[in-house]
Amino acid sequence: MTLRATTSQTVGPFFGIGLERLNCAELAGPGVAGERVTIEGRVLDADGVGVPDAVIELWQANSHGKYAHPEDPQDKPVDAGFQGYGRIPTDEDGKFRFTTIKPGAVPGPDGKLQAPHIAVSVFMRGLLRRLVTRIYFPDEPGNAEDFALGLVEPGRRGTLVARLAPGLDGVLKWDVIMQGPGETVFFDC
Repeated sequence: MTLRATTSQTVGPFFGIGLERLNCAELAGPGVAGERVTIEGRVLDADGVGVPDAVIELWQANSHGKYAHPEDPQDKPVDAGFQGYGRIPTDEDGKFRFTTIKPGAVPGPDGKLQAPHIAVSVFMRGLLRRLVTRIYFPDEPGNAEDFALGLVEPGRRGTLVARLAPGLDGVLKWDVIMQGPGETVFFDC
């Protein structure tokens, strides 16, 4: 038997090796129902410097609130051009950008509907495990009753809510701040 470190035990960067084929910044193809939205931002370290070798992985439901996954038992429509998954590497300044549709509400652990959100995993150098967070939409009525947002102290909830980009119709801004003031809320999953 050979003892070798697995990727979960090794510090990267190793994302570009064999994983580039998984990169996808367009989650919804042409003709997919729903409100189109572009989300852009940066992954920033504790000093406010962009992280050039991070990867943002996204999972979300379609506009009807159904995941493109065989284990989603909901009797809701499936969109053939919607995969509900994206993977975006950051550029040399830590920037990322993806286009999707605003997801519909999905049931939470208690069966109550969650606010529309996108589940996000962050991978980067120095992390032995991914970080998990969410993107919520601004001015969404369901945010007030969402079970996950309710777990976060009110003063930090804003780190999970995207904001409208001034002068850019259909574009939202959302940054991932790894540490320090304004640190993004990460969930222990």
